[in-house]
Amino acid sequence: MTALGALFYLLAAVMLAAAGLAATRRNPIHAVCCAVIAFVASGGLFAVLGAPLPGALQVVVYAGAIMVLFLFIIMLLGLPVDAGPLPAARLALPAVLGAATFVSLFVLAEADPAGRLPLPAATAAPGNVGAVLFGDYWLAVEAVSILLFAALAAVLLLGKVKRNPTDGGKPA
Repeated sequence: MTALGALFYLLAAVMLAAAGLAATRRNPIHAVCCAVIAFVASGGLFAVLGAPLPGALQVVVYAGAIMVLFLFIIMLLGLPVDAGPLPAARLALPAVLGAATFVSLFVLAEADPAGRLPLPAATAAPGNVGAVLFGDYWLAVEAVSILLFAALAAVLLLGKVKRNPTDGGKPA
């Protein structure tokens, strides 16, 4: 087995474990953090398979932007969270998964790309991707941006605390 093959299986295992943890966590913030690890691992899988641009887009768009938006929404809604610190044993598995993901991504970054051939269908210049997105699919891109803005506005409206002016501005 080559180093890239081992890296593929490591990232796949991390992604599956993190996705399973994201689906089974009671605390919504922990679930979102596990989903971020799964998205970063899937971005690494794209890079291992010879598609660095979709891998970078996966990390930047999903793990970087959308999941951070989810974190802000969860924190803004003020959902109840278990009180008290978590035991160290419960933090061990997410820490190991996150560390394995980042170590494998650093190994991937240091790997010599001249020793492997990228998949021809998966490689595309960023300019070509931008031309297709904002040329052929501009309406879908704008619709998604409007939907995300509407979701953010709805969360701000729903999460707004109503103040009672008769009680000196305390929340109702």
